[in-house]
Amino acid sequence: MRSIRYLVGEAGVRQFLDVGTGLPTAQNTHEVAQAIAPESRIVYVDHDPLVLAHARALLVGTEEGATDYIDAELREPGAILAQAEKTLDFGRPIGLILSGIMGHVADLQEARAIVRRLLEALPSGSYLSLNDGTSTVHAEVQDAQDQYNESGAIPYTLRTPEEIAGFFDGLEIVEPGVVSCPLWRPDTGQVGTPEPQDAFGGVGRLP
Repeated sequence: MRSIRYLVGEAGVRQFLDVGTGLPTAQNTHEVAQAIAPESRIVYVDHDPLVLAHARALLVGTEEGATDYIDAELREPGAILAQAEKTLDFGRPIGLILSGIMGHVADLQEARAIVRRLLEALPSGSYLSLNDGTSTVHAEVQDAQDQYNESGAIPYTLRTPEEIAGFFDGLEIVEPGVVSCPLWRPDTGQVGTPEPQDAFGGVGRLP
């Protein structure tokens, strides 16, 4: 959640649209954002019945801010945006969070079109925080992912760092760019040297 801390603490973002939330864990988006700026507003989006069953855990935020949960499909960005407008002010910057989710859209052009549609609805000064899986660091990851996909689980497509960087076309990329996630602005107090992993991502600002 270093990208969330950056967006709240340095970029001044106070609204977030987190698509592909996943099951509630420690340090969810609203917890990180509202710990810095209690007035932050967060909308979570997922289409998994398990996530829906646990969504109440995502809705416990500060009194000053707001949290909401939308049961919607990633491939229906229009529906996501229409519901998100009930909580978020689309006249002010929004942080769009797509963490490990776009790999579920196998067709790269379709995946890029979804991201573009979501970004087109956001005002200037908004940000995209996106990361996805690769097999660049460890080639054997691809074999493991193929086996997982063949098991009947929801398929996930690994992409190259260059393909992931393409999601940021037209945006102002925040340093250090699109890199292996552990190398993106590592915590200064972290013990040891961050090691590259097969997840690449970055943060970009909408001009």
